[in-house]
Amino acid sequence: MRTADPIASLRAIYPRERILTRPAELAAYESDALTAFRARPLAVVLPQTQEEVIETVRWCARERVPFVARGSGTSLSGGSLPVPGGIVIALNRLNRILRVDPEARIAVVEPGVPNLEVSRAAAPYGLYYAPDPSSQGVCTIGGNVAFNSGGAHCLKYGMTANHVLGIKAVLADGEVVQMGGESPEGVGPDLVGIFVGSEGLFGIALEITLRLVPRPEAYRTVMAAYPSLEAAGEAVARIVAAGLLPGALEIMDRLAIEAAEAAVGAGYPRDAAAILIVELEGEAAEVESELAHLLEVIRASGATEVRLARDESERQRIWKGRKGAFSAVGRLSPDYIVQDGVVPRTRLGEALAEIERLSRKYGLRVANVFHAGDGNLHPLILYDGRTPGELERAEHLAGEILHLCVRLGGSITGEHGVGMEKRAYLPEMFGKTDLEAMRRLRRAMDPLEIANRGKMFPPEEVRPELAGVRP
Repeated sequence: MRTADPIASLRAIYPRERILTRPAELAAYESDALTAFRARPLAVVLPQTQEEVIETVRWCARERVPFVARGSGTSLSGGSLPVPGGIVIALNRLNRILRVDPEARIAVVEPGVPNLEVSRAAAPYGLYYAPDPSSQGVCTIGGNVAFNSGGAHCLKYGMTANHVLGIKAVLADGEVVQMGGESPEGVGPDLVGIFVGSEGLFGIALEITLRLVPRPEAYRTVMAAYPSLEAAGEAVARIVAAGLLPGALEIMDRLAIEAAEAAVGAGYPRDAAAILIVELEGEAAEVESELAHLLEVIRASGATEVRLARDESERQRIWKGRKGAFSAVGRLSPDYIVQDGVVPRTRLGEALAEIERLSRKYGLRVANVFHAGDGNLHPLILYDGRTPGELERAEHLAGEILHLCVRLGGSITGEHGVGMEKRAYLPEMFGKTDLEAMRRLRRAMDPLEIANRGKMFPPEEVRPELAGVRP
């Protein structure tokens, strides 16, 4: 039964200082990293315990108020955009690493733990957490779970879904459930696999059991320069065809190189049209054998310059430029859209050539940074939102890139999710029957559609049974 003043009843759960309602307080939560979308929530609550999160979700179900769970707000798809008239449940204070078990090679964490902190906690045991998004120093495990994040080393180690063994969650109706456990061998339906990547549409993860992996004995990192972006893309296909499985395969184009050099001075060759970063890792003898083979392939691929990191300091310098590329592009343009499409590796060169053509067609610069090993493109479309019509041009260009990815046999998203940004493109990949099956699953978990409402699915008419749910 709804109360006349929902905020007043919310104060039964939180002290006044942990309910934000003033415009200045809400401003920081109006958008995530995709700032083109903005919305103001009714309130933001700051839980400190799992029990407070559970009570809040039950309050939302009772009051029929939509909610959005939010970590650090690094989503690049509008995935943590507030629902107008709803509340934001900010999870950063649920940031405890509950347990690290080196024998079982697991860590049990709360959703507000930053990604990199898991590896730091596991380091004394010679272990680490493999998924490494570029924002890993800031982004939280709860957000990684929601969007099935990957990172530079996902080619060899896979995405978040490959490293989550169990989840304790509160569903949208307030029920607390345990999915999976501590064993890598699951029994029954893969409920963890359904929850990971669901973009917050089912509920909120409260505890996540993560698989840890042994830290490699040796790393060898190679940076190669190419005269064209297409040539760098073709080199990736050569490396994979040679039977090599690097830990990471990354490409940056001229604009991204320019931005990274200005920001962190990574030592990239400024005259290169593109650079390829390849990292081998594993047992020392195996890595040295693979390195000799890799250098042969790279030199035969038309590279104009090849550098091998001589020590850990040089390796970290190379990766500092790549990890900081997204934020560094802000030096080149006041605004930019980060896309996240996927194409088959064998068609990388074709895709990159077409993106260059589209850049000329729309008169907008595009900086390309991407996980080349699995074909996950991250074109950064530069524009100035103060110039009339430029945002719209950038959005049309972004849409053409997504159409291109689907046409080449890929996907509209690799790791950033659908969120608000790509809802209209979901029918490009899935038919009506597929979309309806997805909607039925969502409604089975959340009949009132109060969990992260409006995300992922294309807009549709409001169902009569939702008429009494707050907008």
